[in-house]
Amino acid sequence: MINIKLPDGSIKEMEMNSTPMDVAKAISEGFARNVISASFNNEVIETSTPLTTDGSLLLYTWKDDNGKKAFWHSSAHVLAQSILHFYPNAKLTIGPAIDNGFYYDVDFGNDILKEEEFSKIEKQFLEFARQKFEFKLRAVSKKEALSYYKERNNEFKIELIENLEDGTITFCDHADFTDLCRGGHIPNTGIIKAIKIMSVAGAYWRGNEKNKQLTRVYGVSFPKQKDLKAYLELLEEAKQRDHRKLGKELELFTFSPKVGQGLPLWLPKGAALRDRLEQFLKKAQKKAGYEMVITPHIGHKDLYVTSGHYEKYGEDSFQPIGTPKDGEEYLLKPMNCPHHCEIFNHKPYSYKDLPKRFAEFGTVYRYEQSGELHGLTRVRCFTQDDAHIFCTPEQLDSEFKNVIDLVLYVFGALGFEDFTAQISLRDPENTEKYIGSDENWEKAENAIIKAANEKGLKTTIEYGEAAFYGPKLDFMVKDVLGRNWQLGTIQVDYNLPIRFDLNYKGSDNQLHKPVMIHRAPFGSMERFIAILLEHTGGNFPLWLMPEQVILLPISEKYEKYTKKVLNLLENYEIRALIDDRNEKIGRKIRDAEMNKIPYMIIIGEKEELNENLSVRKHSEGDLGVFNIPDFASLIQKEINESLQQFE
Repeated sequence: MINIKLPDGSIKEMEMNSTPMDVAKAISEGFARNVISASFNNEVIETSTPLTTDGSLLLYTWKDDNGKKAFWHSSAHVLAQSILHFYPNAKLTIGPAIDNGFYYDVDFGNDILKEEEFSKIEKQFLEFARQKFEFKLRAVSKKEALSYYKERNNEFKIELIENLEDGTITFCDHADFTDLCRGGHIPNTGIIKAIKIMSVAGAYWRGNEKNKQLTRVYGVSFPKQKDLKAYLELLEEAKQRDHRKLGKELELFTFSPKVGQGLPLWLPKGAALRDRLEQFLKKAQKKAGYEMVITPHIGHKDLYVTSGHYEKYGEDSFQPIGTPKDGEEYLLKPMNCPHHCEIFNHKPYSYKDLPKRFAEFGTVYRYEQSGELHGLTRVRCFTQDDAHIFCTPEQLDSEFKNVIDLVLYVFGALGFEDFTAQISLRDPENTEKYIGSDENWEKAENAIIKAANEKGLKTTIEYGEAAFYGPKLDFMVKDVLGRNWQLGTIQVDYNLPIRFDLNYKGSDNQLHKPVMIHRAPFGSMERFIAILLEHTGGNFPLWLMPEQVILLPISEKYEKYTKKVLNLLENYEIRALIDDRNEKIGRKIRDAEMNKIPYMIIIGEKEELNENLSVRKHSEGDLGVFNIPDFASLIQKEINESLQQFE
């Protein structure tokens, strides 16, 4: 007998060689029918894998991310099988699951997969799926694996196998289809009920533009047809909410090929939006004891050599800038933290001076590959709402929790209510990627886990996601469309204070190294605004809107009163503008709705005579007649309620 530990801490005593599916059935037959994947002692396995030792078992359904990953990875196999059905000479390469579906990279040779052929492949896919072929993983020798793909003249699979160790190679079979695969499948193809090929794109083998270009076939699949229908509707909604589309319509930002790829230009309305976000966070930071600093856009190369950024990222960054002085080189700033270390270093501190909290809206530059650039979410120049806290080890816990509170305030005020805190730790199998001692890493990781638990955050742990200098608490936010975004990060760092020789004098009159907390609630202004645009559909909270009110005079006869109203609203610090175009009032209202302006004020003869306002609200319609002070109170109340409930 073996003891299987379940997530709730209970133990199931099972016979040796029982499978994860046997354990699922022992829990409940109904539950077992929904189990599609499993992991044992943190290693992904098949639901049919015999269990031979005691250990911890996780069973996944479609509702779990790991369940979806297995489902979509298995679907990639069926897609490849369907492609070979029509293109028997095609060469398969890799087919992983991705965040929303899967893809398979294929060398079609002289053939071209066209969009009009998607439907026949989808039909064949479902035909294969309906036959409920089991996915069976089997070990093969390296010699056998190479022989199999040499017979098929598949140089891509041969290259992959040559880089694998003998004894670690497995094939996955279903029906008469075989693929090189490390595992992680659903029980059988019959679980897949819906498939959609989304698109095709070019992709270089192994991401290297010197290699052959392949055809990447993107797909998505579901256990129910209605799930696919809902997903496609969601995609259509996402298109309407695309921040690039909304940014253009609302005149927030633009790009220019003459300025350069990935370098956004902020238009007046967008600049005003950014400024309000900055002022909002500056006010909260001032209340929390932060001091604003400003650092240059460039720094001496030695600065980033000291920090370790040049070694880690130098080859993929903007290249050094030479000066007239021989051998002198500068870099466009890729990070703010080394500059803040030098600010801390400008004078001596004692333990009584700590913590020091330096904050900056600092612009940084990173050379993202052109194929990875995407609107504001992936750019080459972005501004971080960066801050670095230098504290004693004894202050670390309270300071970290205070930063969590600040992040939660920001999320609440901006309508991000559904999120998970991801504890991002280093990869225990590949510690050479990171700087610093094991002891300091353990202290930093334990500090984050303790603070997150004591704050009652819903957390997950991800190994290998830490920064090279320290572990992180990353906030994974779910938007209104159900998509997950990483927004906001807090990092604990024992290493940069050592590399920069930062010190403070302790109560024992000896020098000690401070602990450094890196934090950015927005992350980057560009990416945050992009996600906020898509989350709200451009209907920002009233306090953030570039234009809160638009005045719509029925004709030019009421121009004088309209301007008077504008001046009075500005006295109440309400952002308003006048639509004085020679258009009918219906057209003006429709345009104001399209521009997502929260309040519309109709001004005609009655309004001028009675010195009042006829008010409409975006997407709601008429609110009735107000005098100006009452309308100003309405606006102020909505703004106050939006912000104060999170303080």
